[in-house]
Amino acid sequence: MIRTIRGQVLYTGKDHLVIEVGGGVGLKVYVPDAVAAATSVDTAILLHTYLQVREDALNLYGLPTVEELAMFELLLGVNGVGPRVALATLGALAPDALRAAVANEEAGLLARVPGIGKRTAGKIVLELKDKMQLGDVLQAMPQAHSVDAEVIDALIALGYSVVEAQRAVQRLPKDATDVADRLRLALQQFNS
Repeated sequence: MIRTIRGQVLYTGKDHLVIEVGGGVGLKVYVPDAVAAATSVDTAILLHTYLQVREDALNLYGLPTVEELAMFELLLGVNGVGPRVALATLGALAPDALRAAVANEEAGLLARVPGIGKRTAGKIVLELKDKMQLGDVLQAMPQAHSVDAEVIDALIALGYSVVEAQRAVQRLPKDATDVADRLRLALQQFNS
């Protein structure tokens, strides 16, 4: 199994990169949209990968960190979640945000990810609750996560996509704890 890929980016697509690994061989690797958008041609890159073997195709999925790859594989264990949905989930939610959503049983937050409906979001929460190590998350994040959920709801109400809202919240400093402050800082990111 191919677990990592290191090379030079030859081409960037909306949801994938073509990476030259040496000897003139370029591999197509599906990545979260944010990774594809943030990567430019001729950049050296290292991705942690998952190889999906099907009768009609071999698909390679890449994630920037080992932690994200572990989350990707956990998501694949949920009935009804395929690699594209798992990739979209990790593109919209950082691993800590995903753990917090599962720990707090916030299926509604997961249902906002493109490609995940209410039923699938409920399955993800139900099936991952026992598989994830949530002890530290339950103690450290419940209040911060509910504040972030309010900020995300406000950004969506203002017309931003779920993915844009999630990314903005993930980049906020930890010292801002008030909903109004976090919303103001998130909006400043869009204006800059």
